[in-house]
Amino acid sequence: MIDLRPFSSLGGADHGWLKAKHHFSFANYMDPARMGWGALRVWNDDAIAPATGFPPHPHADMEIITYVREGAISHQDSLGNKGRTEAGDVQVMSAGEGIVHGEYNRESDATTLFQIWIQPRGRGGAPRWGARPFPKDDRSGRLVTLASGYAEDTDALEIRADARVLGATLKAGESVDYALGVERKAYLVPAVGAVTIDGVRVGARDGAAISGVETLRVTANEDAEIVLVDVA
Repeated sequence: MIDLRPFSSLGGADHGWLKAKHHFSFANYMDPARMGWGALRVWNDDAIAPATGFPPHPHADMEIITYVREGAISHQDSLGNKGRTEAGDVQVMSAGEGIVHGEYNRESDATTLFQIWIQPRGRGGAPRWGARPFPKDDRSGRLVTLASGYAEDTDALEIRADARVLGATLKAGESVDYALGVERKAYLVPAVGAVTIDGVRVGARDGAAISGVETLRVTANEDAEIVLVDVA
């Protein structure tokens, strides 16, 4: 089953400095039919104006993955972590028992990103933060695991959830397969370009909620960059 969620159908908000689209209910956007997808609770498509950002605020018991599409995001938190994550790279914050953080666009142009929240497999634990580069050339024609709750994914950022976040860049006409499993759920968004999944066209920044599929095949209609979340 594929539930297509066109970009034009998403909720959202325009705060001036922040233009956000919400794939699931978030803040003042509420849709009882879009409360989450398995353990995936939030997928926000954000554009942050230069010299602005999210001031310090708290989180607990959530795995927060930031996939930067354009520009860069600068992070700081109550643990003393500081870092700058550039386009194509990923940062992960395990909020655990509680953390306060701020995220800022210190660049001269807008920063665009996907902000993905996944519910952890358990409550509490020490909070932590990490980031690493994932060069797009290394993802050419194949899915690369960016963040994972499974020990075998040694090259991925660690999250405390029974989930994976994956990315790929595909040339027009290329296909990539992913062994999902009929008991699992997936959510796929093309950051750039359009793809087809089981005859369904998914355009840039559309969402596709997928379930009941043993093996998922994604074919690029044009050059595309995709992000896929696999959750229970």
